Amino acid sequence: MKYKKTETERHLRVFEDRSEYHKTDGTVEIFPEGVISNDAKRRIKAIKEEFENGFLDKLIEDLRNAKSTVDISRISTTTQVSIKNLVELVTSEVGRALIGLSVMQLSIKAISPSQSIRLHKASASKGSFSWSEGVSMRTLDKNYVTPVLRKYNLVKLNADGFMMTRSLAENYPYSDLYKAQLRGAREDWLSIVEELESNKTDALESLKYLVSLLLNSAHEFDVKANELIEEVNNKLKKYKTIPNVIGIMKLHADKSDYAARLLEISMHSLMQAATESGTFGDITLKPLSQMRSANKKHGNIGDIELIENGDIVESWDAKYGKSYLREEVEEVCEKILDHDNVQVVGFVTNVEIQRTQELDKRLDDAMAVHGVKFLIVTFDEWSNMIFNRCISSKMVNEEDLAKSWLKSYAYTLAQKKRKIAPIDEPCMEWVKLLLSALRAE
Repeated sequence: MKYKKTETERHLRVFEDRSEYHKTDGTVEIFPEGVISNDAKRRIKAIKEEFENGFLDKLIEDLRNAKSTVDISRISTTTQVSIKNLVELVTSEVGRALIGLSVMQLSIKAISPSQSIRLHKASASKGSFSWSEGVSMRTLDKNYVTPVLRKYNLVKLNADGFMMTRSLAENYPYSDLYKAQLRGAREDWLSIVEELESNKTDALESLKYLVSLLLNSAHEFDVKANELIEEVNNKLKKYKTIPNVIGIMKLHADKSDYAARLLEISMHSLMQAATESGTFGDITLKPLSQMRSANKKHGNIGDIELIENGDIVESWDAKYGKSYLREEVEEVCEKILDHDNVQVVGFVTNVEIQRTQELDKRLDDAMAVHGVKFLIVTFDEWSNMIFNRCISSKMVNEEDLAKSWLKSYAYTLAQKKRKIAPIDEPCMEWVKLLLSALRAE
């Protein structure tokens, strides 16, 4: 693929032996037509070998069984939005082909970053249309992508593959100017292509993100999620005290390989229940942040934040397995410089806290300088603290709050509260573990 610069508006030029994609910044991508080049053959061979060795199967299995997670900080905001739209707008009638195509393109780019995902045709025959640096996406689809997506019931696709769709087979590169009529989130799919070809997003993490959302919306997950909700509602009478609910939360986390994330979700679920009770009046709870989102980039202080008039007034950060938090205190002192109205900043850990004179003095100094109350507490202490605030407000009693906390936690994991808790990691394993723990009680 060659590049040259020219001053022009965005457009596509089609010549006898090539296509040229002229961008607004003056960059031109040139796509020669002809039999497949030797470089392209080597790339395609590597891509096929990865697929044959179970690249997509392994990725799905690892996400499905919570052996892998998504580093959201490596995915561009534009790509995150586009992937969500792709999944949310798919129905039984429209959008399925674009999901399959996006999975394939992300896979190709993750395996071979130098392979263009605009060029969907390649052939060694002079009698067939081909880009010399292209890849036969129809072949990859039928042999490696559609069979895997069907195997895991992630997208309902015809066995012949999504690339049989005529509108995806036009002899033009996939770009913002691709004119074929497509049903579904067409603009979002093309946006993902542009982000990938501009190296603005990480292909592997973006692929894992898309697969995670598909896993969470799959029928199998929906069945298990509904089983969990039913089990919780049937067992609520057993969970009417603080220790009862803390016990099940800890049991669930201990059985998971991602206990740190579950600590965040558990804390956020209690705050959901607390704010819904009316305890905090006009103060609202900020939606749960995505895993590994960059705090500074997103303007966050901690994992759980209370908002008043658009400003963070209270923040709590979950620190699973950490007993000494001097470094975290220093980091948060930098963050709160951008938040004039924050009143409380706290850290919550699941282990015994290592307190030293040095740390206590640093907390006292920080409180004096910033006018902010700093706290380091255990999960049990924090949970009791929130319960006491709610109960003393006379807005809710212990039993109702305990039940609401467990329900919020289960509904969050079951993807039933995405507006306030948009979890984009695969939740199947977490749902199964909690269901098992409740049934064993």
